[in-house]
Amino acid sequence: MSKLRFKLFSPILAGATLNDRLINGLGALIGIGLTGLIGEMTFGGNPDLPLIVAPLGASSVLLFAVPASPLAQPWSIIGGNTLSCLCGILAYRLVPDMMVASGIAVGLAIVVMSLTKCLHPPGGAAALTAVIGGPAVAAQGFSFALVPMALNSITLVLLGIIFHKLLRHNYPHVPPKVVSPVGTKDPAPILRAGFHVEDVDAALAELGEAFDINRNDLDQLLQRVERQALLRTHGYLTCSDIMSRDVITVRPDDDIETALALLLEHNLRILPVADTSGQLLGTIGLRQIAHGGRQVREAMVPAFTASPDTPAFSLLTPLADGLIHAVIIQDTAGRVVGLLSQTDLLAAAGRVLPATEAAKG
Repeated sequence: MSKLRFKLFSPILAGATLNDRLINGLGALIGIGLTGLIGEMTFGGNPDLPLIVAPLGASSVLLFAVPASPLAQPWSIIGGNTLSCLCGILAYRLVPDMMVASGIAVGLAIVVMSLTKCLHPPGGAAALTAVIGGPAVAAQGFSFALVPMALNSITLVLLGIIFHKLLRHNYPHVPPKVVSPVGTKDPAPILRAGFHVEDVDAALAELGEAFDINRNDLDQLLQRVERQALLRTHGYLTCSDIMSRDVITVRPDDDIETALALLLEHNLRILPVADTSGQLLGTIGLRQIAHGGRQVREAMVPAFTASPDTPAFSLLTPLADGLIHAVIIQDTAGRVVGLLSQTDLLAAAGRVLPATEAAKG
């Protein structure tokens, strides 16, 4: 059954799954259906105007199937379709030969969309529609670009935003931005080593191709590829291999002074807060103590946790963000069994990575 499913659905887009595509199809069904319905309610009394224009079908594919694409963003859809339609109307009026006008319309649309940063492939169809749309479109003139083209596009985008918000998708897509945890201009610690955004730009320039992905998204993707490669080559090293086992903890009803004394005495950044049975309740560090309170329970915060068999290098990202200084290791019953600090992971990397390079040599 799994082999049959693989043959029937072989993803052509990175990250695509069958369930995602079924949901995308449902979104397009709702989006196009409601866009047509709203068009009918708005200008359905005019028999010469289409309730919905054909390029919206292609726009819905981008909007619902690849919402992270720069070509699927709100301005790309609205601006791309509307401006391209205007280009088509202009070409139709100035060039008497329809075939020549069609080529000019699409070529001009590409230039205009590129200059206005709203490149949208269905815009080419919008430009062509304005040229070959027939007497009804010709009679409408430049207003066709507004009604129904712009109105359809705006309606579809608004419905797409609602749909993706309900599914908790990032749309309009905003590429993740990693900033310094201390509020300075320095890059975040995880970004100071390895390749930089300038390296991505140089590689793109060397390839000489345009790719349908935001540069910042590409940067984040490559950063994660690096970490996955590290995890793949050193995934055998688990938290239980390198964690501290003699863990200093505090009770929730201990006073703040007790927690502060333990932090300073043992040169620690955070302490796990546990009850008498060892159940983890949270953590407390110097930052929380500085905010005040008399008892630990008043200042503690939720803990970042992992299990003993978690691959140690999978915790590289959270421990390198500058905000999380240690991971509390719990057993299946929720009891504290260890602590993995930034120092522990750094020491492990210092032993493992040189040994790997030596083996290669």
